[in-house]
Formats: sequence, structure tokens, C-alpha cells
Amino acid sequence: MNLSAFENPGKFWRGNIHTHSNLSDGLLDPGEVCRRYKNQGYDFISVTDHFIGLYDYPLTDTSGFRDENFTTLIGAELHSGALENGELWHILAVGLPTDFKPSNSPHFLPIRDQESGPEIALRAVNAGAFVAIAHPHWSGLSFKDALSISAAHAVEVYNHGCAVGADRADGFHTLDLLLSNNRRLNLIATDDAHFTEPDHFGGWLMVKSEKNEPEYLLKALKSGAFYSSQGPELKDISISEKKINIHTSAVSSVILQGQGSAATAHHGESITKISLSLSRFLKGGWVRVTAVDRANKKAWSNPILLKKE
Repeated sequence: MNLSAFENPGKFWRGNIHTHSNLSDGLLDPGEVCRRYKNQGYDFISVTDHFIGLYDYPLTDTSGFRDENFTTLIGAELHSGALENGELWHILAVGLPTDFKPSNSPHFLPIRDQESGPEIALRAVNAGAFVAIAHPHWSGLSFKDALSISAAHAVEVYNHGCAVGADRADGFHTLDLLLSNNRRLNLIATDDAHFTEPDHFGGWLMVKSEKNEPEYLLKALKSGAFYSSQGPELKDISISEKKINIHTSAVSSVILQGQGSAATAHHGESITKISLSLSRFLKGGWVRVTAVDRANKKAWSNPILLKKE
């Protein structure tokens, strides 16, 4: 975890990496999903249909919908093994090879002789994918479940579909506990759009890359060169003399969170630049930034490692 989103060369590209089509349980065909995101101003998308036997293990090929202004990443929502609550794991994997081997997952219920969730996550990482723990609140993920995942890049902390359809949108508690247990993970916001309800265009990534091309975007995702948003922009974040310097679009609040109860906030009108002390966060060794605008839309930085006192 570093400041690569603001230090790396290139520009920010807007994308959604959790979406479903009618090749699994979504309403629209893949081409129409891509068209709608492109028309909404997105630069890239990953259609991540449910990788189970019920849908013939789809790895939805969206490469035909790429053009000079819009691209796609091949991905899937992987399922295998039981959570502590008896339900099936949901693992988001973006940048999968088209020959990724299916698990023994015939439907949305765990069965015997399946890979575990941690095993299929590791296999996806080894295959070159960017991997995230999907919607932990919605899934009822326990902390023991979360700790069992040894191979992942991020936690899905905001899922717009889960917000709209279940009021179980977030994964911040899971992420913060993992961070405080020395698990170095980033965070993502997504739509999980099915287009069967107003579950689209609500949460996205801003990925810093020199080119809007799959291999460049995937490299940036793996390195943490991105932030997540519902609207506000994070223009720059830097560390100097035990202070964090934050540059945003106009917002009404800037909040820092760290280990345990460590948090500090600054409120005002049309804040665009602010420096805040890191003294309260040095013992825990990490901090993350939330920016909130007047419409209560938020943007989130990835966690930033600090030198512990």
C-alpha cells in the first residue's frame, strides 16, 4: 500500500469491475451492459458473471466491445466452498485467462469435494487476476472467514447493488480488522450491477494508468494505483513531516481512519486542500482517507502505510 495512485505517471480512468449480464443472473446482454457504461462516461468495465455450473461457468468475453475510448477486462465472480454461516464464497476475480479452470460449483450452494474459498482465490491470483473479497457484509462473512483468505488484493468496501437491494453495502469493518492484523489489502467500490433494480452507476474505481488498455489497468489495480468513489475526486495525497496533505474536489468533510478507534475529521464548506496531523495514527501503522461532499457522496483512498512509532 503506497501513494502510487498519485505518484505514478498517467491519468485516472473510471471503471466498474463488478457487473453481471444475462449470461448469469443479469438482465442485459454483455454488449448492452458495455454500451450503457460507455454512454455514462466510463472508460472501462469488467463483466463478472457468476462462475458456476448453473450458467455453464461463463467467462464473459467482452473484447469485441473495446474501442479507442473504451476497454474491458475479462473477469468473473468465483464461487466455491462454504463460509462459516454455511453459504457459498463470493470471490471477485478480474483479469482472468479465458481458459481458467472451473471449480466443482454446480449452483449457489456449497457441496462436498469443492475447493475452498481461499483455494480458488489463490488459484485466481496465480492465474494473473486481481482478486477481491466480495461484499462481506451481504455475505455474512465472519472475521475467521476473512482471515482464511491468504491471496487477495482488496476488500469490496462499497457495493451499490447490495446497498440498493439489501442495505448491506459495506466491508469497511472487515478491511479495518484485517489491516489491524497486518493483512495488507486495498479497497474497492463497485456496482455489482444486474440492471434488475437501480443498482448501477453508484460506485466505481479511478485507476491511474498511462493507457486505458487491459494490461495497463490490471497492473495498476494490482499495485494499488487507484481510489474508489461515488462522486468526489481525490486529486492528490502526500505525506510530509507527520502530516497528510489532501487535495480533493470541493467537499464538506475529510475524515481519516486508522487502527481501532483512531479517527479525525475536518468539516467545512467547499474544502479542496487540507493538511491533517498523523500523530494519532502512527502507533497503528496505517491510515485511510474519506472525502464527503454536500450530497453525502464519498471517495475513499486505499490504506496508506505509516512508519510506526
